[in-house]
Amino acid sequence: MGNLSKVHILEASVWLTIAIVFFVFSFEFNQGIEIYKFGATGWPRAVLFLLVIVLIGNIFHQRSHGSGAQEGRVGVTDDDLDNVDKSLSSILNITAFILLPILYAWSLKPVGFYAATPVFAALVIVLLGERRIKWIIGISALIYAILIGLFMIALNAPLPQGTVSPFYDFSAFMLRMNTQLQHMF
Repeated sequence: MGNLSKVHILEASVWLTIAIVFFVFSFEFNQGIEIYKFGATGWPRAVLFLLVIVLIGNIFHQRSHGSGAQEGRVGVTDDDLDNVDKSLSSILNITAFILLPILYAWSLKPVGFYAATPVFAALVIVLLGERRIKWIIGISALIYAILIGLFMIALNAPLPQGTVSPFYDFSAFMLRMNTQLQHMF
């Protein structure tokens, strides 16, 4: 087993389980697309394949080098983790970081991308420790503008609109604005 520890095997098992579960769920939307020969699951499965490749490389690296400090390596070692403050607030913060993306993904169908994304960005900024309201709003607005510019204007990609009334109305407003902007150019 080399320098592999139980933590390394547990981490690899969790990542492999995630990849397998997502691969199995990809069969639910496995449909052909006229303009893309690999279908709707092409890119998600490619990303999962890359995740498994990285996982295998990580296991081989940890087997030969372990988690010891290495010159030029960024991050913490197992020895550094022994001295970490494991208070209730740090555990709650980590738990919130794990649950927030899950809650965001769940909210995309009823709330939609256009309304859920700025709230998600603001909550991540708060979890990272920023408490100044002006900075939270400003950074969230910047991230939101970049995402809207990328997905709506540059890629012209369809985004989840939501199904609940006020959020759906906001999504419809955003799409009307995008259509008007597209017609200007």
